[in-house]
Amino acid sequence: MENIRLNKFLVAQGVCSRREADRLIEAGKIFINGKPATLGAKVGGTEEIVVNGKKVTAQKRKSIIIAYNKPVGVICTSDPSAPGNIIDAVNFPERIFHIGRLDVASSGLILLTNDGDLVNKILRSEGRHEKEYIVSIDVPVTRDMLSELEGGVYILGRMTLPARAQKIDTYVLSLTITEGRNQQIRRMCEVVGAHVVDLTRERIMNIELGDLPLGQWRYLTPTEEKELRALLT
Repeated sequence: MENIRLNKFLVAQGVCSRREADRLIEAGKIFINGKPATLGAKVGGTEEIVVNGKKVTAQKRKSIIIAYNKPVGVICTSDPSAPGNIIDAVNFPERIFHIGRLDVASSGLILLTNDGDLVNKILRSEGRHEKEYIVSIDVPVTRDMLSELEGGVYILGRMTLPARAQKIDTYVLSLTITEGRNQQIRRMCEVVGAHVVDLTRERIMNIELGDLPLGQWRYLTPTEEKELRALLT
């Protein structure tokens, strides 16, 4: 095995995310061959690596990707001490972590996996791949509102990328974006004079929520996974 950064190794083994690995390193909770690990350290997989007192053994793991219908109130964090965290909510038998985030007040589709490379590819694909939302607002949807959302609005210091917006009902619209800024949909709607009452993510790239019950998860089909990986090449 070629030497790789410790944080990337821990992601590949399904131990934690890169960010969480760096936090654990800084907290002195990761050891390599009995010595405290340092940020940027590289490993080859033959070392004795201990995280939070548990030994990590390098192994090739089968890739797992699941789709989860997140309820309102579930928090997208891998911190096991956080009440309502998504890992406890999903209760998957192996270590997995969420890809991106969906804010606590929103529901709908989020992907989870043990494949660190897949996580990094999706997160690096900002601006290239679609996420579709069904948005209920407190004012009637207008043609001007849809046009403004599609053309881009100014939030968090810069314009949003072009989007697709479609009226579904008097107070409901579909909004498809290719970014993932903090509470982006809510902020975009505020700019056009609307307050979000309900927000559900229906699709991530080729993966659709469909009729997956709220609070339940399912494995991606082989076709879905193949198409997803092809979109990321």
